[in-house]
Amino acid sequence: MINSRLKQSNKRIFSGIQPTGNLHLGNYLGAIKNWVNLQGDIFSIFSIVDLHAITVPQEPSQLKSSTHEVTAAIIASGIDPKSAIVFNQSSVKEHAELAWIFNCVCRIGWLNRMTQFKEKAGKNREKATVGLYGYPVLMAADILLYKATHVPVGDDQKQHIELARDIASSFNNMFAHDDQKDFFSLPEPQILGQATRVMSLRDGTKKMSKSDFSDFSRINLTDNKDDIVKKIKKAKTDAFPIPESETELSSRLEAQNLINIYAGFEEKSPQVVLDEYSGKGFADFKKDLTEILIEKI
Repeated sequence: MINSRLKQSNKRIFSGIQPTGNLHLGNYLGAIKNWVNLQGDIFSIFSIVDLHAITVPQEPSQLKSSTHEVTAAIIASGIDPKSAIVFNQSSVKEHAELAWIFNCVCRIGWLNRMTQFKEKAGKNREKATVGLYGYPVLMAADILLYKATHVPVGDDQKQHIELARDIASSFNNMFAHDDQKDFFSLPEPQILGQATRVMSLRDGTKKMSKSDFSDFSRINLTDNKDDIVKKIKKAKTDAFPIPESETELSSRLEAQNLINIYAGFEEKSPQVVLDEYSGKGFADFKKDLTEILIEKI
């Protein structure tokens, strides 16, 4: 039973995570860690969004196994089912039903602006599924179905929350009555923490991803001590010492990524981390970062 204190809050959070294999550092810092911190103060609803996963081909038995695995991982990370609702998206048919209604509200022009579809579809855009193109509409249905007021997301998902607001506003205008308040509230994105977009350990221009060919591009939450040591040791940096300011770091993407990861786990600002390590090489910094990751993970 959810703590009754939470039900009295006028805020409500919804967020989801896809069940597509091993979770990694980006999933933890970008989402799960924030969920854990929020669940005690705000009514929180978290979903394993398997309907989103099938926008690309899935092997059914593997998808089921991955759903269990991801659920176990977020509980192990600190999500308490007594403090938050945790559920499987496809077990609630209203997600798909509301998504269809929103398909009849959403404009094609709005979806054409979604940058993530362009990134995921790549050069084979004509071969991409309608589901991949329209999944931001399903995401809007996920959020608005529960009339969530806030959605914790990484900065790369902020555009999707803006679309959910556009859909909610359009629906409210289409079905407005003089004596009725807006049916859907407009959700606000919550971009929390220092590492809202964790990048590949091998290429600072790419987001950390479980689909990357190289396992050395990411730290998986199932990695053991030896794995973490090897991956951080081989993580790409540069030959320059750690700078004094974030401005100097902005063009050094791989170095910036490691600083942000450290800051995210220690709950410090990147500038505080730079104050501690400026002038030093990355060898010492990597040793300290490795110890933090081993302890936390």
